[in-house]
Amino acid sequence: MLTNNTILITGGSSGVGLELAKRLLEKGNTVLICGRSKEKLEEAKQLLPHVQIFPCDISSEKECALLYEWVKTNHPGCNILINNAAIVHKTNFLNDGKAIEKAHEEFQTNILAPIRLSKLFLPLLLKNPKAQLINISTGLVYAPRSVYPFYNATKAALHSFTQTLRLQLRNEPIKVIEILLPVVDTPWHKGNPPKIAISVEKVVEEVLRKLEKGNSLEIRIGGVNILYWLSRIAPGFAIRKINSLGD
Repeated sequence: MLTNNTILITGGSSGVGLELAKRLLEKGNTVLICGRSKEKLEEAKQLLPHVQIFPCDISSEKECALLYEWVKTNHPGCNILINNAAIVHKTNFLNDGKAIEKAHEEFQTNILAPIRLSKLFLPLLLKNPKAQLINISTGLVYAPRSVYPFYNATKAALHSFTQTLRLQLRNEPIKVIEILLPVVDTPWHKGNPPKIAISVEKVVEEVLRKLEKGNSLEIRIGGVNILYWLSRIAPGFAIRKINSLGD
């Protein structure tokens, strides 16, 4: 299932995206990655010589269109899109004078970009066998952390969009998958990951194992499954618990 595919990973130059690219290349796939930083993409290319790179700020409608045209022209066999890229601001909504600016940035990147890319790429994906649309979200869709006022909201929106899209495409030859991640030790935390963060390697190992099984379209990684059930049984306690965890 995870061999001989052509896979596009957004935010593929670091963290989970880069580790996914590495492991998927090892499985005999053609892997394309995009990211805002050309320098980081070139560093990824040095690390993974067989990966194909394309600079793209997915918050830009124009750049998303250019990305799609590049893939359609150069890799028409693309059958898997992994919407992985995301940004976050840790902030206090009341006291942050740039709160709305930060909200705009996160909504453009974390939810509007995956929606836009899904719209662009679905016709291409559906032309190819073993098509999959994979959205990366977080266990925080079940219990939000107060320090991430916009990130929680964008990922909750992505969660709902993925569920809705899955229903609308249920008669089409494509799997619409959501992968809900725990706290991961990546550059996303700017050198200060929470104590509960787990390694990128461990996360990606579990992601690929569960994707290979193909038993679920909503894949919860690490402690996310516990958080899911806790949020259903005692939602108030789940929110208090997730917000009691130290950074």
